[in-house]
Amino acid sequence: MSGRILALGDIHGCDTALDTLLVQLQLAANDCVVLLGDVVDRGPGTRQVIDRLLELQQYCELHFVRGNHEQMLLGVLDGTFFDTGWLMHGGQEVLDCYEGSLDNMPAEHADFLRSAVETYETATEVFVHANLEPGVPLAEQHAKWLRWTRYTGQELPLPTGQRVICGHTPQSSGLPARSRGWVCIDTFVYGTGWLTCLDVLTDEFFQADEQGRYRTGML
Repeated sequence: MSGRILALGDIHGCDTALDTLLVQLQLAANDCVVLLGDVVDRGPGTRQVIDRLLELQQYCELHFVRGNHEQMLLGVLDGTFFDTGWLMHGGQEVLDCYEGSLDNMPAEHADFLRSAVETYETATEVFVHANLEPGVPLAEQHAKWLRWTRYTGQELPLPTGQRVICGHTPQSSGLPARSRGWVCIDTFVYGTGWLTCLDVLTDEFFQADEQGRYRTGML
């Protein structure tokens, strides 16, 4: 791989922010994009977001890590999760995108959600939605930690030396949070913050919001 490795934080159906970022990033075929999960729910454009990500799959390398919101939505689709709990956490906005019913969700959208993986790793980074249980091998991590446990900033570095890139815990400052061996890039785009994309090789980050504004920075 000779291109960039770009981690993309929790999109939460914010399609304007995503489109703004994609225009600015000018992705190339040799770039690798890692979605940290929670691409759905809360924002107004889950359907549009999934359409963009399906397009993205066609022209660059894409890895999709499953978040707790994908877990809830898939549970509703499969009949294993109570709808009311999901609706309270952004599900109504998803229903609105699909004309009031998940029966209208295209099969390729559901297939995309089901394609998400538990984690993704490179020689230097581990990408996870939420957190990792200390001392437990990556392959044995439980969904409670991977998708639901908040980042605190007190996590210990991994013994492998790999840096952990996570989302899930919204940073109300609108800026990535950094601690020893960890970076959290959920920067609250569905609220008053920004959608963050981090170039893990350079530590430059790129941000856009639902008003279409764009900015950059360094960790």
